[in-house]
Amino acid sequence: MFKVRSDEPEYAFLRDRESKARNRYGTSIETVAVDDVRRDKSLAINNDAGIGDNPNRYKQHGFFLNADNCIGCHACEAACSEKNDNPAHIAFRSVGFVEGGAYPAYQRLNISMACNHCDNPVCLKGCPTRAYTKFAEYGAVLQDPDICFGCGYCTWVCPYNAPQLDPVKGQVTKCNMCVDRLEVGLKPACVSACLGNALDFGVIENIPRGRTQAKTEIPGFPRTDITHPNIRFQQTRSTHREMTRTDSTPLKYHRDDKAGKFKPAVDEKRGRERYWNWGILLRSHENAHAIFTLLAQAVMGAFVLLTAGSLFNIFPLQQIGKSAANLPLLGVMVLLMGFGLFKLNMHLGKPHRFYRGFYNLRHSPVSREIAGVSLFFGSLAGFALFSLFDGRIPQLLLIVFSVTGVLGAALGSWYMYRLYRIPARPFWDHSQTATAFYGSMLTLGSLLIGVVATAINGVDSALLQLLAVVGAAGVVVESSGHWLHARDLKQAGNEGAAAHYEQTTTFGKTYFLRNTLLAVNLLLLITLATTAASIPGLTAAALLPAALLLVAYTSRILFYAVVIPTTMPGAFFWKNRGFVEHARETGLAEMTQMGVVYEGHHRFRLDELLQTLRETSFKEKRAQFARIFTG
Repeated sequence: MFKVRSDEPEYAFLRDRESKARNRYGTSIETVAVDDVRRDKSLAINNDAGIGDNPNRYKQHGFFLNADNCIGCHACEAACSEKNDNPAHIAFRSVGFVEGGAYPAYQRLNISMACNHCDNPVCLKGCPTRAYTKFAEYGAVLQDPDICFGCGYCTWVCPYNAPQLDPVKGQVTKCNMCVDRLEVGLKPACVSACLGNALDFGVIENIPRGRTQAKTEIPGFPRTDITHPNIRFQQTRSTHREMTRTDSTPLKYHRDDKAGKFKPAVDEKRGRERYWNWGILLRSHENAHAIFTLLAQAVMGAFVLLTAGSLFNIFPLQQIGKSAANLPLLGVMVLLMGFGLFKLNMHLGKPHRFYRGFYNLRHSPVSREIAGVSLFFGSLAGFALFSLFDGRIPQLLLIVFSVTGVLGAALGSWYMYRLYRIPARPFWDHSQTATAFYGSMLTLGSLLIGVVATAINGVDSALLQLLAVVGAAGVVVESSGHWLHARDLKQAGNEGAAAHYEQTTTFGKTYFLRNTLLAVNLLLLITLATTAASIPGLTAAALLPAALLLVAYTSRILFYAVVIPTTMPGAFFWKNRGFVEHARETGLAEMTQMGVVYEGHHRFRLDELLQTLRETSFKEKRAQFARIFTG
């Protein structure tokens, strides 16, 4: 248990005596009933079997920030990082600010934020490895980094940027509410270290002594309806009607007098000039996701088309199964799908723990996507393998693989779409994600079949015309989704609108190229569909592979690169995406005190393995290998 100092100051102790029955969202503050079996159990902190005697142990606790008092000294950050032994690039608590007005009427509003231990923790439901637990004790949401395999999905779904993905160790960690201190009646380390008496902590909805308010929102704080966070604010000083962020995010907060709160709006701080910025796109951390989704959708689309051709007697598709192109096509599909899965798996912080992705099928769309894609890949591999022995195995077996493959494609593609419907990322939380994904299945699936079949069997006008019609349908679906997406985001005025502003300015020329190529591709596909055997048709067929692949990759990497989550505002260097890019371009990232590091968990594991080989005996090697691969 945590050791309480003899000279611990009075303000460091919890002092709640009474509490309300329910919080303002209607949730019971008592986390479990008096006779619940989950009571009176040890948290086993540092393997200590002791149980804290805090009388409010089974009530929801939360943070309180008096924004009037916060001076932005970052003492809370320092205390938190010191207690948790965090490296420079990881901070469970951070202080950002928004500002308004101009000299001499300039105003700054500081916001100190960590995990809010929400009533509805979306990180817990989204995590595929079940690394998160909502404890009855204090209502704390705790995360076990040893279970985490570093997919980072919790960092996507959390509106408050609480989970921290370490790019070196390849695992997520976060604020643990200092439950070891709570067990002995002490407030969290960040609260005890606050110089301005701005941070406080206790049973939620209890207003600390000397305070008069307990708001759920202040300017710059993300929306609360997603998770019902357990944090309350006081802000009695009047603010300007418009408060802006000092980081690179093109957002500001405008006061809505009717709603009585500040709402996000686009801040066109960089004007309307357009740029390419291909370098940023190609260096995107999410390139593995872009490659995987495109390859998976291409292969799934091709498999479904071939199966539909056999089922509904669509002659050009049906003939592929009887031609010399059948086995090469299936082989290419298996290789592409395997490569996509390899890229995705190696993107994990702990690739050797990939199997943990199945742990949360009950709640996580990531687990369900993994299950669906795995079913599809297994069925595709089985279908391809047994197609080698066509005529020597029961036809029923191929039919079973076809059915399970289509089922896997349906489940995998659906949850591939659903996992991106994230309220904390409004740019993704739109039906356009579905039109882009399913449009790609039609377009890239038909392209895959057409390229391989033509390379093996030669030009088949009927097949090319059919595939061109399917591909054109895919382009129309995707283009319609992009148009609706742009229209809706312009009207929204939230983080999604800010992301669209980034798309049309920072990446404006690339965005224009994508839209132009969509129109060109549709024209080429119509030409091929109507004049397949002519010179114009064959010319269109020759141009289409490169054009379709270019627009598919450009569209998909834009999807990942421009998204702006509902996160806290950054301050100076910290959590400022613009500074991160600058630091990596100029070499400042090599200075650890800047808090910016390159992704290095694979190198980290390799270095540890090589060090083990060089310096230890065989017996020690075996023990250390066991430690590395279980950690």
